[in-house]
Amino acid sequence: MNEPSVEAIASKANSRLTLWLVGIGAAVPLWFATYFQLPEFADFVLSLTGYDRSSHLGEALHFFFYDTPKVLLLLAGIVFLMGIIQTFFAPERTRALLSGKKLGIGNTLAATLGIVTPFCSCSAVPLFIGFLSAGVPLGVTFSFLISAPMVNEIALALLLGMFGWQVAALYLGLGLLIAIVSGLIIGKLGMEKYLQDWVREIHAGTAAPVDTAEMDWEARFRAGWHHVKEIVGKVWPYILAGIAVGAAIHGFVPQDFMASFMGKEVWWSVPAAVVMGVPMYTNAAGIIPVVEALIGKGAALGTTLAFMMSVIALSLPEILILRKVLKLPLIATFVGVVSSGILVVGFLFNVLL
Repeated sequence: MNEPSVEAIASKANSRLTLWLVGIGAAVPLWFATYFQLPEFADFVLSLTGYDRSSHLGEALHFFFYDTPKVLLLLAGIVFLMGIIQTFFAPERTRALLSGKKLGIGNTLAATLGIVTPFCSCSAVPLFIGFLSAGVPLGVTFSFLISAPMVNEIALALLLGMFGWQVAALYLGLGLLIAIVSGLIIGKLGMEKYLQDWVREIHAGTAAPVDTAEMDWEARFRAGWHHVKEIVGKVWPYILAGIAVGAAIHGFVPQDFMASFMGKEVWWSVPAAVVMGVPMYTNAAGIIPVVEALIGKGAALGTTLAFMMSVIALSLPEILILRKVLKLPLIATFVGVVSSGILVVGFLFNVLL
């Protein structure tokens, strides 16, 4: 039996690569077009239900119809990209890149990257998973996960316009400090064993090792697609559950009740605000008007900012999604460390301002 010639093999490989390039060339503009039409999509789907956003249920449904495809699109796109990038970097090289040669440099870079990525907590999870899959150290990935929703240009611009540069600068500095220090603490605790088994295998570089130096582009694209099927296939039910919980809370939580006790001048108002903020779910742009309304109703600034930070950095939906990635001890450590930092911010703002 005649073996195929070198030219025939090369021609077949080129054909497969061409198919990938055509597919990706069509998928990328479709991805962006879909992503930027999500508000209209959510409006349309909501109109089919007979509800509108003036009702609690209508607002909750709209939130779900908007955030579900948004997070899934981000997850698929980021994981595909990170899967391709991973083929260029051995896990050890990636770890070295973001670990930094000096203590905290990797955490500082990751936290700074979080500022320029305007994600809510659930939207930051896909990139968090992508970092882990590329072998980035656990503590560094947590610095990004904390910084991305908590500190971004939208929050800074709104705080600057509403409260002045001093409040915005203090918020920026303290938010970055929380992200960096929290990541350092989690990294020092050596809690990689509390990653879910499938994530730990990817993070350690033991899942399907390949010779990246010999890979062609068609193989790299296949590796990215394999990443999407592997990761999205595992976490999508948790994403739906998390967003459903967030949507229900977003639509039904009474704002007046929160303002009524956040305005009390008692020591426990800050921890109580943090506890109340964790079950909620929105992004920085969505919570800033609530912050302004709460302060207008007499809530202390530090208490209100602690509430805001807990809403956008420690949301219950985010924790539900992370449950598929992290084991309970690591989730508890993450919540405890970040909560402690937020409490410090709340008390400090109340003392200084």
